[in-house]
Amino acid sequence: MSVKLERLSQTLRDVFGDRIRSLVLDRGELTIEVAAADYLRIVRKLRDHEELRFDQLIDISGLDYSAYGNAPWEGRRFASVAHLTSVRHNWRLRVRVFAEDDGFPVVDSVVDVWPSANWFERESFDLYGILYAGHPDLRRILTDYGFVGHPFRKDFPVSGYVEMRYDPEQGRVVYQPVTIEPRENTPRIVREENYGDVGHG
Repeated sequence: MSVKLERLSQTLRDVFGDRIRSLVLDRGELTIEVAAADYLRIVRKLRDHEELRFDQLIDISGLDYSAYGNAPWEGRRFASVAHLTSVRHNWRLRVRVFAEDDGFPVVDSVVDVWPSANWFERESFDLYGILYAGHPDLRRILTDYGFVGHPFRKDFPVSGYVEMRYDPEQGRVVYQPVTIEPRENTPRIVREENYGDVGHG
């Protein structure tokens, strides 16, 4: 671990103590996990504390852990992850918070802390269905107004539920059930007849 990351890790432990559920350094990047109830209080302190000063929000992304890795996932399903930068200290940090309810995932909005969170949180809501409490205008941003579901959830069908087309008789776009047939996406491998035989080649 570099001296800079060791110093940041220690500062985070000193400032937040056991309110940090986990602190992981992997591939030169530091990630902390915090409880949903502490999230807003912690991010404010990350921004305002003199020894931290994470003044820039780079990104917020949603995550669906329902099919994570090669084993069944133990724990909450939906998380929101904020990527932060401290210009003053030249530090980067990832902050992950899990929504407490998988059926109705809600975490606090950080728009009041970093206004740039606005569209990132809308994107996460649109694609994953994570609700951001206190967001001033939580609407879909990438899918259509009439879109049903959240397409980045791992249980959302690849082909979707509906498709749209222009209907010349009605003079407008109409929605209809998907007509795409499910198919296997296994590539067909064609090899010559004696491929792999000893002495062939």
